Amino acid sequence: MNRKLIFAAVRKMRGNKPFSDVEVRELDAAIDGAIALVAPGVRRIGPKGLALIKRFEGLRLNAYKCPADVATIGYGSTGPHVRMGMTITEAEAEKLLLDDLDRFERGVVNLAGTMTAGQFSALVAFAFNVGLGALGTSTLLKKHLAGDYDGAADQFARWNRAGPKVLAGLTTRRAAEANLYRGG
Repeated sequence: MNRKLIFAAVRKMRGNKPFSDVEVRELDAAIDGAIALVAPGVRRIGPKGLALIKRFEGLRLNAYKCPADVATIGYGSTGPHVRMGMTITEAEAEKLLLDDLDRFERGVVNLAGTMTAGQFSALVAFAFNVGLGALGTSTLLKKHLAGDYDGAADQFARWNRAGPKVLAGLTTRRAAEANLYRGG
C-alpha cells in the first residue's frame, strides 16, 4: 500500500493543510488497521485506542501524583523525566504521548503475537495504564495467546483497582478497553 498516495489524497481533501504529528500518527494507525499489519515495528495504535487513552488519562500540564502515587504529567506520562513541580506545554504532552506509545506498541507486538487491530489497540491502551510487565504476566495475555479471546476480554474487568481500592474510572476504562478488544 502506497502511504504517500493516501497522505497526498487526504492532504488535498484538506486544502493542502499540513498534518500535525498526531494527525500523521492517526492516519498511519488507520492505514495499519485497515491492512492489519502484524510485523514488529510497524503496528500503531488505532484512532479509537488513542482516543481511549486521551479520554481516560486526561491532559494535565502540571505534574501530579496519580491514584497509584506515581508522578505523572501530560497524558499519563510517567518515568524519571517526570518531576513534581514540572510544567509542560500541550505540544510537549503530545510528544511525550507519542514517545510513550512507541514503547508500548513495540512491547505489545513482542508479547501478544497475532491480533486484530482492535485487540492491538486495546492491549496497548491497557499496557499504557498498567505497564508491560503487568500485561506480560497477566491471565488476560495468557488467554489471548491461547486464542480464548472472549476469556481475554473478560479479564480486563479484573484490573480496576489502585492498590486494594476499586476505582470507578478504572472500571469504566476497562469496559471500554474490553469493548475495543472485542472489535468495538
